[in-house]
Parts: sequence; C-alpha cells; structure tokens
Amino acid sequence: MRRFTMFRFCLLAFSMFAMPAFAQGAEAPHAATNWVAITSGFAMALAVALAALGQSRVASAACEGLARNPAARPGIQLALILGLAFIESLVLFTLVIIFVKVVA
Repeated sequence: MRRFTMFRFCLLAFSMFAMPAFAQGAEAPHAATNWVAITSGFAMALAVALAALGQSRVASAACEGLARNPAARPGIQLALILGLAFIESLVLFTLVIIFVKVVA
C-alpha cells in the first residue's frame, strides 16, 4: 500500500510540474497543419493497397478456375472482368470522396 501511495504522490508531482509546459506563449500562433490532406493520403494508400490485394486474389482465382476447367472460360472471364471493375470502382470512389473532402 505504501508503494502505491508513493506512486500516486510522484504522479501528482509530475503532473503539477507539467502544467507550465502547456501554458500559452506570447508568440504568434503558427499556421494550422492541414490534417485532412495528410490523412487523405494515407486513406488513399490504404484503399489502393487493399484493392491491389483484392485484384490479385481475383486474378489468381480466375487462373486457377481456368486451369481446372478450360471449358468454363466465358463465364470465368465475365466474372473476372466484372469483379475487377467493381474493385477498381471502389478505389475511384475513394479518390473522389478524398478529392471532395480536401478541396472543400
């Protein structure tokens, strides 16, 4: 119990010494960082990376399906192109949403 009380008093002392560090200075405020633009870049990178992963899996499954049953080529090709179009459209929608958010 004594160790816990000592820990609390040390924590209280450190927090009291830290308060002046958050005081406002007399200098002019700096320009705010545009966090929307920065996080938009990370969001777009994440969307593109996951879309590339999805496209590679779709292509891999289509190649495997064609290797197992070459007679099913038209159906597999249609599903492949449709799946790739949906995945790519999600990335383009992400790009449009990010562009609207950053510009607005």
